Amino acid sequence: MSLSDPQSVQGVTRFMQWFEGKGWAPFAFQLEAWDAQQKGLDGFLTAPTGSGKTLAMLGGLFLTQLERQSSGQPTEKGPLLLWITPLRALAKDLEVSMQEMIDQLGLPLTVGRRTGDVSSNEKAKQRQNMPSILITTPESMHILFASARSVDGLKHVKQVVVDEWHEFMGSKRGTQCELLLSRLRALQPALMCWGVSATIGNVEEAKQVLFGTETRASHAVHITGDHPKEIDMISIVPESIEELPWSGHLGLSMIEQVLPYLEPPGSVLLFTNTRAQAELWFRGLLEAKPDLAGDIALHHGSLTQQIRLWVEGAIKEGVIRIVVCTSSLDLGVDFSPVDRVIQVGSPKGIARFMQRAGRSGHAPGKKSTIIFVPTHALELIEASALRESISNPALEDRIPPFAPMDVLSQYAVTRAVGGGFDPDALYQEIVSTWSYQSLTRDQWNRVIHHLVHGGDALQKYPEFQKLVVDGDGVLKPANRRVSTRHRLSIGTISSDAMLRVRYLTGGQLGTVEEWFIAKLEPGDCFWFAGRNLELVRVKQMTVYVRRAKGASKSIPAWLGGRMSLSSNLSAGLQRSLDAMERGQYDTPETRAIQPLMELQAERSAFPSHERFLVELSTSKEGYHAFFFPFEGRAVHEGLSTM
Repeated sequence: MSLSDPQSVQGVTRFMQWFEGKGWAPFAFQLEAWDAQQKGLDGFLTAPTGSGKTLAMLGGLFLTQLERQSSGQPTEKGPLLLWITPLRALAKDLEVSMQEMIDQLGLPLTVGRRTGDVSSNEKAKQRQNMPSILITTPESMHILFASARSVDGLKHVKQVVVDEWHEFMGSKRGTQCELLLSRLRALQPALMCWGVSATIGNVEEAKQVLFGTETRASHAVHITGDHPKEIDMISIVPESIEELPWSGHLGLSMIEQVLPYLEPPGSVLLFTNTRAQAELWFRGLLEAKPDLAGDIALHHGSLTQQIRLWVEGAIKEGVIRIVVCTSSLDLGVDFSPVDRVIQVGSPKGIARFMQRAGRSGHAPGKKSTIIFVPTHALELIEASALRESISNPALEDRIPPFAPMDVLSQYAVTRAVGGGFDPDALYQEIVSTWSYQSLTRDQWNRVIHHLVHGGDALQKYPEFQKLVVDGDGVLKPANRRVSTRHRLSIGTISSDAMLRVRYLTGGQLGTVEEWFIAKLEPGDCFWFAGRNLELVRVKQMTVYVRRAKGASKSIPAWLGGRMSLSSNLSAGLQRSLDAMERGQYDTPETRAIQPLMELQAERSAFPSHERFLVELSTSKEGYHAFFFPFEGRAVHEGLSTM
């Protein structure tokens, strides 16, 4: 069936009438996507943020169900569509917007979420009656695979949408997506798969990783939403370069110059690069201007679901105007009233910068405005490189990990916990993925040997013997403890042990890492969730606190806060340095830093494509060597070990 099929005319008419009633006109890429979905084709959609990608992915399902309704056919058992999203914050917003569209169309469909934020009671209800559209994350899908009863409910899935594929692809979460898709294709060979991406450079490779094989990728349609996004970038440059420090990443000295951009009218998202930085800026803004109290809120991934959902709802409803946030609000969450985005410090990547800029003017044809706040003097060079990249965009590649054996081992245990598996059958599923296409039988047997016997090094320790082989050759968990512990540890996002932060009188605030709390003593004060708190005691993985009046001793940091310089931004940075060495100071940012760079040229030299700068100096501590490769954290860490 397609949009032009005479049998689908009633469904198409109703859908278009609803569409036009909203004051919308479908874009060509949306029509192309709906037609491909009606034909049951796989696809890959690349389009800028705020261009209507979500509706492009839902239109095919809506048209099919409208036609079934018009012809008197019963509603199909769910889930019909799985929507894989990288962030829990996206899931709630998507659930609300999708259900609103379904109700307006008069369709007997339901939408549900299955993420870490959803209660166990709601998940139990889903096992009895799955929603028509299930919004989830890779981790939650793998937890579903660890339950044989839940897997049976996935046999009705007709379509999978992997949203923001560029966010998954460059990490082991992308490998998790590959494995879950291989499982779903084994359950439903006619499964339709779509990948959605706002910003990605290596599109052909991205398609092949998503679809698993070159043949399947070549048969998938590739649709581009060619609606260029206009981005207006404003850099806050101090009157004198001496006002900016030479190092650091917090940027708190710029608060006074940021305050005018927070004035009404309009709402603001102020992005920081780490959770600790968000906490500091939230406190700093309130201290600089107490009148912001009640008008400003804090949002990051370590706050409780209740706090995060309240903030998301409050800015949408206009209860608050300003949110200090991290990447927890980078993607997809639609705050229609947001007028300005402020980026504190370099985001270390062009794609991330443009993604955040797109949170303002988040609608087709609307201009986005982003204000850049340098946290130290040399970040003005990165700002200049970002400005050039906006004018001449070169989307960044995301390099996928190849055959990570830790993810494979975890997945094998997941399948064993979910009812057991035949090693030969599972091997065929696994090698259908891009990551494990070259996995040999010998390598697979070594993984099985490690899980059954603990490997050569650990075979004397029963704790590491996770699986056993039954009489039919099926691998199953060695005991109940293995199953329980595994379900609690599924995932690839590494961090230290997390402790819940709770008031003595009740009420949870969020989570902090164990290493941070270990540095504190009872009575010490720290700033968290936008509150000054006093540590009372730590008991059973819970930090009990009360509100404090004294000065806070510290602010939590999280080990996942380090950010590497992307290759494209590194290249743009080097181009800016080359231009300044030739005496070309063409942007507001490079003109502001010109005195500093002229001093650099006088006393040393410029690093460039042709010159690797190494500076030597001495002090009372001894001799020092400074290297300037500008190639990102991974290269820098490698060089530092030599």
